[in-house]
Amino acid sequence: MNDPQRIIAHFDLDSFFVAVEILNDPSLRGKPVILGHKERGIVTTCSYEARKFGVHSGMPGNKAFQLCPHGIFIKGTYGSYSKYSRWVTEIIASKAPLFEKASIDEFYLDLTGMDKFFDPLQWTIDLRQQIIDETRLPISFGMASNKMVAKIATDEAKPNGYLHIPFGKEKEFLAPLAVNKIPGVGDHTYEVLKSIGIKTIRDVSLRTPEELEARLGKWGVSLWQKSHGIHTREVTQYHEAKSISTENTFFENVTDVNFLMSELVRQTEKIAFELREDGKVAGCIAVKIRYPNFETTSRQTTVPYTCADDEIIPVAKELFHKLYKKGTPVRLMGVRLSELTNNAVQTNIFSDVERKTDLYKAIDDVKNKFGKVKLKRASSS
Repeated sequence: MNDPQRIIAHFDLDSFFVAVEILNDPSLRGKPVILGHKERGIVTTCSYEARKFGVHSGMPGNKAFQLCPHGIFIKGTYGSYSKYSRWVTEIIASKAPLFEKASIDEFYLDLTGMDKFFDPLQWTIDLRQQIIDETRLPISFGMASNKMVAKIATDEAKPNGYLHIPFGKEKEFLAPLAVNKIPGVGDHTYEVLKSIGIKTIRDVSLRTPEELEARLGKWGVSLWQKSHGIHTREVTQYHEAKSISTENTFFENVTDVNFLMSELVRQTEKIAFELREDGKVAGCIAVKIRYPNFETTSRQTTVPYTCADDEIIPVAKELFHKLYKKGTPVRLMGVRLSELTNNAVQTNIFSDVERKTDLYKAIDDVKNKFGKVKLKRASSS
């Protein structure tokens, strides 16, 4: 069972992308705002006002338009999302002894042991209020004895609220909720469970692990455990200062800009691939140049969190052109990605994220099977 000393808080920035857009344009407040295109693509997210009409994230844009023709469809200003995410991260990092950034708008805090000195619930309430006061973003949290229950509690506390589930009350809290409230129960699994008479989490808890395993495989046993409020995954310490880089000292000094551009693309492809292999995204890109007299210069810029070559390469090229002394031979050149965090799929909502993710997965699979140099951009050749 759960350790009574574990105290986990889960923070979620409510309708984060919409909230940022409202801060950028207050006239959107209280209106049915939908991030996406009304004729193509999918809805990234939407305001609570739009949800009242049945609009939800992942829905085709044309379907959202049918449900909510008076909705305000916007592309958004994606540079602001990384800015606000970093702002919230900095506030949490300055206060919490141990936290995990699960995505651009989601955080887990491990407050275990803090109850010996003060009330963790009041401490978390105060932290939430500080985030609201400083960033003006709405934020909800759930507190419980493990990550799963805390996350579900957050969902129940929305919008812009909080909910504490005392130790020993996990099963009681979960019982009446629909079974698809459990993370990992998608639409397909939900339909399978309903077909065998399971609609609530209580229904799961009343079955045997063996029965569920026969229907769902090993995941059935995990589902049974979750229905009893059992979850042991720990909060993973967040480190944003890590970086990944590559550089090359040329055998001969190079003045051919076309060659340097090709090398820059090759280096960027290399570390972007490694980034995806680690399941990370980067929020900062830097380029370094060293000249024959060993003068070394570098320049960096922050970007919306990404791991995509086509988003990183243009920035690296722009940095190079700002750095490079035209006509001067180059001895060394390198690229570094930093401000790394876990891969939050909603990094750049203006891209077709799902399609791009599948594309890079296919590319990376080929590289893993046949070697990293077997598949590369023409501009790196």
